[in-house]
Amino acid sequence: MTNRQNFRTEVAGKTLELETGRFAGLAGGAVTARMGDTVIFASATMSKAPRDTDFFPLSVDYEEKLYAAGRIPGSFFRREGRPAEAAILTSRVVDRTLRPLFPKDMRNDVQIILTAFSHDQENYPDILGIIAASAALTISDIPWDGPVAGVRIGLIDDELIVNPIISDMEDSLLDLRVSGTAAAINMVECGAHEVNESTMIRAMSLAHETIQPIVALQEEMKAQLGKPKSPPALSSEDKDFILKVTEEVQDEVKEIVERSSLKEEQREAIRQITESQRERFAEKEVNVAEIDAGIQQAFNRAVRERIVQHRLRPDGREPEQLRRLYAETSLFPRVHGSGLFERGETQVLTVATLGTPRESQILDGLHPEDSKRYLHHYNFPPYSTGETWPLRGTKRREIGHGALAETALRSVLPTEDEFPYTIRLVSEVLSSNGSTSMASVCGSTLALMDAGVPIIRPVAGIAMGLIQEGEAAVILTDIQGMEDHLGDMDFKVAGTEKGITALQMDIKISGITEETIAKALEQARTARLEILEVMQAVIAAPRQQLSDHAPRMTTIKVSSEKIGAVIGPGGKTVRGIQDRLGVKVDIQEDGTIFIAGMNGPSVQEAEDEISLLTEDAELGRIYTGRVRRIEPYGAFVEFLPGKDGLVHISQLADYRVETVESEVALDDEIMVMVIDVSPEGKVRLSRQAVLEGWTVEEARERDRGVGGGGRRREFNRGQRGGRSGGNRRDRR
Repeated sequence: MTNRQNFRTEVAGKTLELETGRFAGLAGGAVTARMGDTVIFASATMSKAPRDTDFFPLSVDYEEKLYAAGRIPGSFFRREGRPAEAAILTSRVVDRTLRPLFPKDMRNDVQIILTAFSHDQENYPDILGIIAASAALTISDIPWDGPVAGVRIGLIDDELIVNPIISDMEDSLLDLRVSGTAAAINMVECGAHEVNESTMIRAMSLAHETIQPIVALQEEMKAQLGKPKSPPALSSEDKDFILKVTEEVQDEVKEIVERSSLKEEQREAIRQITESQRERFAEKEVNVAEIDAGIQQAFNRAVRERIVQHRLRPDGREPEQLRRLYAETSLFPRVHGSGLFERGETQVLTVATLGTPRESQILDGLHPEDSKRYLHHYNFPPYSTGETWPLRGTKRREIGHGALAETALRSVLPTEDEFPYTIRLVSEVLSSNGSTSMASVCGSTLALMDAGVPIIRPVAGIAMGLIQEGEAAVILTDIQGMEDHLGDMDFKVAGTEKGITALQMDIKISGITEETIAKALEQARTARLEILEVMQAVIAAPRQQLSDHAPRMTTIKVSSEKIGAVIGPGGKTVRGIQDRLGVKVDIQEDGTIFIAGMNGPSVQEAEDEISLLTEDAELGRIYTGRVRRIEPYGAFVEFLPGKDGLVHISQLADYRVETVESEVALDDEIMVMVIDVSPEGKVRLSRQAVLEGWTVEEARERDRGVGGGGRRREFNRGQRGGRSGGNRRDRR
């Protein structure tokens, strides 16, 4: 197309290319962002008419198309269906970056759709999605106070790396995503391996520095081809009337906030004011919702002023003070592990379940990872807030909170070699008044230790808030629901006593400074250590034994060439072991074999059988074997499952044997020694070596002495302990 335009800049030695004018000409704004061979398309469109609602209707959807990586979906329908968890999390990261920069009372629908057109399996699509969405909004007619940009920071070999590729991240101790404007940071998402606070601040500072040329590139696009911004359709509320109500009740509401720190008492007093105001305007044509909005605005003002001016919070706490803490484990008899954590009115129960490797989750997305063995699911039922609503499946918020808790604990879990279980955690929010995701982290740590999972160290989480009025700013530790609602920041921090394992920051203002972030991190560290003390007083370390109801599992590593011996023809061998012993056997392509069952002895017996199936003949070792075939020159003995060797007639006894049949019969069990293994894998056995007590060297020398097939001299039986004549079969 003639209006196709490209803009480029360098980011950490890589070219970032933004293109517009080629696709989706009817969208409000449309941009493709490319780095390497990863290409993300973003469209931004606004409805003409406003929606009759009390919130800003923004939707952000990231669509993973598997054609981007040259793959066909693995579902029955062979097409993409409901977004995968990874796609939902990408949508949330982009949403949280963009949302604070829209007019707060805007009521037009704004829809951002991101599509992966190409994925090179190396450059992450989420950061490109943030940039593409911002660029599309920037050049569109949609009112928005951008642009923004995002960047990923890794920590590899003690060096901070900008936008590391996917394969490099396997060795990174940090996966930090930061978004912001030219002036400030407005979104943080992070997983880490116990990274300290000072390193985290350095990483954020590097991230904010790195995004500057990307923001400038979008400003250049806007100057060259940006559309004039359309006036937004704002809320139809009568703001003058709302302000009038606010000013009339302000003193009364302020007195309530200062008089009582009890939530229920405050609610009752506010309810009485609301009824009084509604009666006052009953004969006038006013919107009841606007009366309520005015009273709520007065309450928010009173609470914020009290925090900033007097450093007192709605429940009477000081800014750094935690609510009451409580922890408990082993709540139920049949589950593998459980933990209950309470912080104030927030109460979360987490249950841990251990499974076999075959129960890991299969992933069908663009990321190269195809499965995961650690799952964390978070449920937020309506009763947790004393409300009712239909249960319609897992919401995006629940997926996001579960993923955050999963990230917080991932770095302290044992490796699959150390603990070959699939681990599923389910956090049930039983009561919610702020910071349920961080309470899930605490409850999950308790459940893991209760289940006997050998985690490196316990992890705790805390949510930090911010009230900012002009130059004055107060950081709040352990925010409750009200403070989250009327505050300016929700900054969740999880970690061990040694460092941070997860971060997530959302703000309602345009951005916050690095100094504010640094102070919040230090305040969170102090709170985290206090929470860990409470948790470790309940359970100090992982239990030494798994639950009686948890599966028992062991791991065997064999050569991949020997997998067939375990599987057997048509799977007959492995099915026989599973059916007979009541175990599950998972065989991996690399030769790792997992054996699991509810009965320890059965698991051990299965391990022994599989070990025999994959064992190589060992020179000098004595085996008990079974005669499987008889020939004139000797007997073939199965000494390991599926493996046999020849016992030459000269090696059948400690005396002269006339015929093989005179000494052994089919299915006889005899003890034999391995005395030779040919390069082709043929095994030569000796029964005489066992009877005579020879070493393998002696047995091999005697065997060579008869040319490998001749008759040995017959020993004087009187010299061999006075044994009587006759063959061995007669004496058995």
